[in-house]
Amino acid sequence: MEITQLIRTEVSKAVKALYDYSVDEPDVLLNPTRKEIEGDYTVVVFPFTKAAKKAPPVIAEELGNYLTEHVEDISGYTTIKGFLNLNVNDAYWSKFLSDIATQENYGYHTSNGRKVVVEFSSPNTNKPLHLGHVRNILLGWSMSRIFEASGYDTKRVQIINDRGIHICKSMVAWQKFGEGRTPESMSRKGDHLVGEYYVMYNNEEKEQRAALEAADNGDDEPAILQEARELLLKWEDNDSDTRELWKTMNGWVYTGFDETYKNLGVNFDKIYYESETYLLGKDTIEKGLEKNIFYKKDDGSVWIDLEDAKLDHKLVLRSDGTSVYITQDIGTAEERYRDYEMEKSIYVVGNEQDYHFKVLFEILKRLEEPYAEGLYHLSYGMVELPEGKMKSREGTVVDADDLMTEVVQVAKEESLERGDVGSLSEERQQEIWRRIGMAALKYHIIRVTPRKKILFDPKESVDIQGQSGPFVQYAYVRTHSVLNKAGEWNADMTNYTTAQPQEKELLMLIRKYGDVIADAAKNYDPSLVANYVYDLAKSFNKFYHDIPILKAESEAAKGFRLTLTQTVGKVLTSALDLLGIEVPERM
Repeated sequence: MEITQLIRTEVSKAVKALYDYSVDEPDVLLNPTRKEIEGDYTVVVFPFTKAAKKAPPVIAEELGNYLTEHVEDISGYTTIKGFLNLNVNDAYWSKFLSDIATQENYGYHTSNGRKVVVEFSSPNTNKPLHLGHVRNILLGWSMSRIFEASGYDTKRVQIINDRGIHICKSMVAWQKFGEGRTPESMSRKGDHLVGEYYVMYNNEEKEQRAALEAADNGDDEPAILQEARELLLKWEDNDSDTRELWKTMNGWVYTGFDETYKNLGVNFDKIYYESETYLLGKDTIEKGLEKNIFYKKDDGSVWIDLEDAKLDHKLVLRSDGTSVYITQDIGTAEERYRDYEMEKSIYVVGNEQDYHFKVLFEILKRLEEPYAEGLYHLSYGMVELPEGKMKSREGTVVDADDLMTEVVQVAKEESLERGDVGSLSEERQQEIWRRIGMAALKYHIIRVTPRKKILFDPKESVDIQGQSGPFVQYAYVRTHSVLNKAGEWNADMTNYTTAQPQEKELLMLIRKYGDVIADAAKNYDPSLVANYVYDLAKSFNKFYHDIPILKAESEAAKGFRLTLTQTVGKVLTSALDLLGIEVPERM
């Protein structure tokens, strides 16, 4: 039995035997013992005082005596006030390491037969992906991987906003200023090229608006905005030329997106397009009207009263019968359920949309949709620069592609300065630099709990010292190097019964891996995995410096420590993979 479960089970038995009091095993308060105190795990005994009618120190002593007498894997104990600190015997740790050393996907949970859909990225087709998208994508990808490791059948989706006035603005600008340019003729990624025309549009609209105000015609609409509106009407009327230009420019953007996604190491099971979903949801609103879930105003618009949920009244259909965003989202949620019949549906969207998702989820509950209880908005803080918010229309964004190029370049420069990989081929060097740079970027973003805002400093993001992705990668490279030097070894650990504190610390961290995965899924927080893997890397570095491995005092100790090193390497690789981070062979 797993050690923490064993301790909870035996404490529950002990309390029953000593005090005739039943305590459920999950209610036994158990924590790793603080480093400055002798012991491996600490039981909090205060909850038992009422039943035992004794002081906490007395209860701790009695429980400690009982457990050491009745539980083979408990070798001793100490007490401090109301805390019982238990020692786990070395034989248990040797058996634990032997049992997990050859396990495939150690820490992963078996399939639970449940399905989860994670929606993330979901960009507009009028600009390239930027730093804000990068946080969204990394959160979505890592959460999807964590749910997979937790036993869920996981599907990754996105819905692309490929229609509307903002898309038409890029199209108008290309018509006016593009002179037939294409990504191929300009040697530009398509999403970058379209994004440039979006910025051009907004600059031109500003100039025209300023000219109108200077002529005391500030209430008039700029001509270029009128052109964009006209283009939108043509699109809605299915004008062939307009639709052809729309498909062409969106195609440029999709090709660019695909390249960025590939470089970030992400993919999707299905892509939904707003141009195909924006009319969904109307039938559901009509059905809801019949059930008095919605109500109609005199002007024909349809609303829902959510005041009892402290969410006010919400428009769901305009007076002319056209949809609003919430209508489309209702219809898209229904279509997604038809596609996947998921139990959970996670929307990775910035916290600026918190209210929108509260309303959406409340409406779906009132509609009694079968998936309504499994809806979750993974809300995250915005990414800002030291000078303030990024603004796509002004071109003041940190472009995702440029950012990735920068972090890889920094990794290259630092590697060349150290001279660590100079003996490798150019191709292998480039791959190592790419992995280190991307680890720096990804870890820098994922280590922050989603709810917190990130103030992004480009210089700090590529710092590979301290709590960083490259720091963890370097710990893995050390395990790899030690094992390469060791060659073959005797993995029989039955004779090793004197585990050092540094070894126990590592083993206890390794034991936690499955719990960390479960907690990260439960809390929708991949930063728990990021912080865990950093702690494991830090603990291994201490073990590496303090304890001889290849020159161990005995063959049993050498075999134990090499197996421990190998297992640490596997868990580091596995945990980093959940974050979308690859390990290099050298650094």
